[in-house]
Amino acid sequence: MPRNQFERMMFALFTVIVTVHAYVFYSLYVINGETFTSMTGEMHVLDAVRAMGGVSVLGHAVPIWAVVLIEFVLAYTLEVTMGSPCSFRLACKVFNPEETHPVLFETAIICATVGLMCPAMSLIASVLYYPYQYMDFNLITLLANWIKLVCYNFPFAFFSQLFFIQPLIRTVFKLVFRRNEMPQTAENAV
Repeated sequence: MPRNQFERMMFALFTVIVTVHAYVFYSLYVINGETFTSMTGEMHVLDAVRAMGGVSVLGHAVPIWAVVLIEFVLAYTLEVTMGSPCSFRLACKVFNPEETHPVLFETAIICATVGLMCPAMSLIASVLYYPYQYMDFNLITLLANWIKLVCYNFPFAFFSQLFFIQPLIRTVFKLVFRRNEMPQTAENAV
């Protein structure tokens, strides 16, 4: 997997590109889709978003592509500065990377990353998508929205990262950064 800073940055980039798209559309369809369609009377979520003039970010309607871009910048910054370094350290506190099977160690890193990034990105989303147009800012409402988002997002984040996104990203990463690695034999597999 990533062996230097450039490769770590590229791995984070690949991960965030896939993850942000998955979470924006998960949020639009699963978390808010029914609300959007009932507010506008439209049958489909994207039609409802268009009828609303976009997605409300900080009380202003912005197009979906802008939401993806905003979340991409925030998620990439958070992943590079906090997510990756802290999740590796947390996994190292539980497992010794030299003595632990790579699959188990990578799974520990994924779990730690989800445990850190999901609450952090949910807090950011709570601030960005707070219902400013309907009510004045209230810290209790913000915290309630944050907890609600964590409850919605954590299961999706955990299972999508563990079983879909990270295996996909690791496969793509291995194809892009091909190495002359020693083939696995029965003697060095353990």
